[in-house]
Amino acid sequence: MIKVVGIRFKKAGKIYYFDPDKKWIKEGDFVIVETVRGIEYGQVVVGPKMVKEENIVQPLKKVLRIATVEDIKINQENKDKEKQAFDICLQKIEEHKLDMKLVDIEYTFDNNKVIFYFTADGRIDFRELVKDLAAIFRTRIELRQIGVRDEAKMIGGLGPCGRPMCCSSFLGEFYPVSIKMAKEQKLSLNPAKISGICSRLMCCLNYEHHVYDENIKYLPDVGDRVTINDTNKSGVVIDINPLFKTAKIKIRKEDGTNEIEEFNGCDIKVVEEGSIKHKHDDINIDELKDLED
Repeated sequence: MIKVVGIRFKKAGKIYYFDPDKKWIKEGDFVIVETVRGIEYGQVVVGPKMVKEENIVQPLKKVLRIATVEDIKINQENKDKEKQAFDICLQKIEEHKLDMKLVDIEYTFDNNKVIFYFTADGRIDFRELVKDLAAIFRTRIELRQIGVRDEAKMIGGLGPCGRPMCCSSFLGEFYPVSIKMAKEQKLSLNPAKISGICSRLMCCLNYEHHVYDENIKYLPDVGDRVTINDTNKSGVVIDINPLFKTAKIKIRKEDGTNEIEEFNGCDIKVVEEGSIKHKHDDINIDELKDLED
């Protein structure tokens, strides 16, 4: 077991583990650490804890120091310089007539590098732009192309639910989201209703997916012919509710009429698999693939 602290360098950014190096560090402290990008300023979001050595990415770097008043001042100065650098970079992009959208700028704490984040539909030849920026800022310049999800995370905003977007408020990293999740949760496959500001499937589809995925195992498919345990009833499944593990069965009565009843999945036994298409299957799923990552 190794003692570590978890540090973030951006709001809702990924958490990285560092060795506290016998320093008295607590959650909420700002610290200075060494990373592959150089000296960085971050905040402790996971207090000291013991983790298994195999869960650590080696080499585990040490926390250099708890941030001083001077360190905090330098970090704020860097934030101010980022705003100025953003305007300068926008001007240079326009001068070079590059088809790219500048999203964010980040100074490393030691001013050893300036990172420009941008989005673009394809590859961009920004070599001349880098030369101009290097001459202006007199430090290492890195232009990093990012995806639409990362863009939304950096810019922030309100999601369709009316709350601040998950990615910009608490999600440390993105997880795969698929059309299958929306289908299993019986949501409308209207892209406007299941996609977020980034025009990709909403991250929240993933939150309850494991519940639906597990419950569906105990339910028949729509179209299956089934019998109901401990009764003489039989019929065809016309709908399922994975959240409550129930299914609606169309039962043929002796007088020739039909009635619809809802039963718990554990009371249902499949006697013949059906061939009725799912009500969403008539939608062209290929048209929705662009919503996935």
